[in-house]
This record gives sequence, C-alpha cells and structure tokens, in this order.
Amino acid sequence: MKVLVTGADGFVGRYLVRSLLGRGDRVVAAVRPGGPDPDTWLPPDGRERVETVDLELTEPHGADAVAGHPVDGVVHLAALASGAEARAHPEEAWAANVLGTLRLLDAVAARPGSADNTRVLVISTAEVYGRGSGIARTEEDRIDPVSPYAATKAAAELAAGDVARRTGLAVMLARPFPHTGVGQAANYVIPSFLERLIEAKRQGASTIATGNLDPVRDILDVRDVVDAYLALLDRGFPGEAYNVAGGTGYSVREILRIMAGLVGIEVEPQPDPALQRPADIPHLVGDASKLRDTTGWQPRIPFEQTLAEMVHAQTN
Repeated sequence: MKVLVTGADGFVGRYLVRSLLGRGDRVVAAVRPGGPDPDTWLPPDGRERVETVDLELTEPHGADAVAGHPVDGVVHLAALASGAEARAHPEEAWAANVLGTLRLLDAVAARPGSADNTRVLVISTAEVYGRGSGIARTEEDRIDPVSPYAATKAAAELAAGDVARRTGLAVMLARPFPHTGVGQAANYVIPSFLERLIEAKRQGASTIATGNLDPVRDILDVRDVVDAYLALLDRGFPGEAYNVAGGTGYSVREILRIMAGLVGIEVEPQPDPALQRPADIPHLVGDASKLRDTTGWQPRIPFEQTLAEMVHAQTN
C-alpha cells in the first residue's frame, strides 16, 4: 500500500510514518516548506523509503503538488493543531484546517481513478463534541464546539463530507481524544507539566504553576492512536466517523500527581491565571465501541507506562 501522510513531520505524523514503514507500506510524506530536515524525523533508512512533497495548506494552490503522487490511502494530519495558536490566529486556523482540508481532498479526488482506489482518513478531534454532560461521548452525540480550534475541525469535517459527496472519494473521519507520548511539544499539557516538574526538582521548589486542574480527560498513548488510524485506513467504512478513545478519564490534578511521583518530587499546585484555558471542557471521555466493533482495535499501552517513558526520556 502507498500512503500519503500530511503533517508527516509532526508529533503524530512521525510515529505514523514509522508504523507504515514497519508494516511494509510505501510513504509519501507531505510536509510544510521550511520544516525540519527529514533526517531529523525519519528512521535511519527513511530517505530511501519515503518520498517527500511540500504541502502548504494556507496557499490556494498549496495542495496541487500532491496530485502528482498516486496513492492508495491518505491520512490527513496536517493542521494548526494547538488550541492556543488557534485562539491567537483564528484566520490562519480557518485557512489551514478548513480550506486546507478542502483543497487537499479536491486535489486527491482530481487524480483519475481516485474515487475508486483511494481511501482517505481525515483526522478531526473529540473537542468537536463540546462541553457535553459528563458521560462518555459517542459518535451520535451533537457536534457543539466551544473553541476556535474545535470549530475549525468541525467545519473541516463538513468540508470533507462535501468533497466525498461531490467526487465519490472514500472519506472517513477519526475523532481522537487527547493523546501524548515521547516527543510531544511542551505547549501541550503533559509535556508542559513534565518540564515544570523537572525544573522544580532541580531548583528545590515546593510549588508548581498550574491552570485548571479539575477537567477530566481520556488520554491515549500516541502509538495506540496511530494503530487506530491504520486500522481505520484498512477497515473503516467510508462516510463514517470514529472515536479513538480509551474510555477512562483522569483529572488533570490526578495526572499531575502521577507525574510528580514519577519525577520524584512533592509539590503544591499554584494556580496561574496565565495558564487558564478559556471555555475549557470539564469532561472529555470517549466511547470507542464503534471503532472496536469495526476494526478490532483496542488500546494496549497503560497510561502510567506512557508517562513513565516520557519522564525517562526527559531525565536520562
């Protein structure tokens, strides 16, 4: 199978490319111009096994280059994925996440035979469900985004559906719940906690600045999420949306406690208004029964193992 991965040099994209290569697939890696050198994120023999192509989602013709790469599957990860960046730059978020998705899928669909031979997985987010009611979300729940990032991803879902109806392209949606792992950027909550805990231990501090610790999150290891994407690419049904979730919720306070124990420090949280997130979702836990029933996927990596590996990577 030959698979186009957009955002291939991002956090999830790097794991996905390695997994595809590991199972013998060929990869076309679409990356933003001016990004990191492929040698910094590809496996040692990756240069020989991966084609790279520039993809600029915010440019009107930025997706045209992908039309020259016939593929059997597409996993569309590329996006402005940080909630903070989307709040700070909403126009860029709408251009990249919505218009970019529309342009990419139209470019893929324009290739002769794509409607019959190419399967497309568009990566959305569980945040499209909004605040909810404190129970596990299912794919039947109402879409009700409460942040600029989630609003753009909900609109991207509509754009993907429009392309599928117009062209016959086989498009599926994945709605991943939060996920983390070694290599995630520090503008996400768990790596951010880890950086502050390590620094607090180094300085002998007894407090750590935090935002709201009450929200509950269903958090997966990035490797389990990548396994789910591959399962959907192979066995998902076009026109369907699938939650990628573990079904277990952890409060942010509990996550901080577990991580402090792994780092080997006792600290008191100190609320910092600068770290508060506007319109935070109180409870975001998912039901992935549809994904399991369709593909047989199940998460395999315990949450505390993921955290322990992240701590080890940062402290050794």
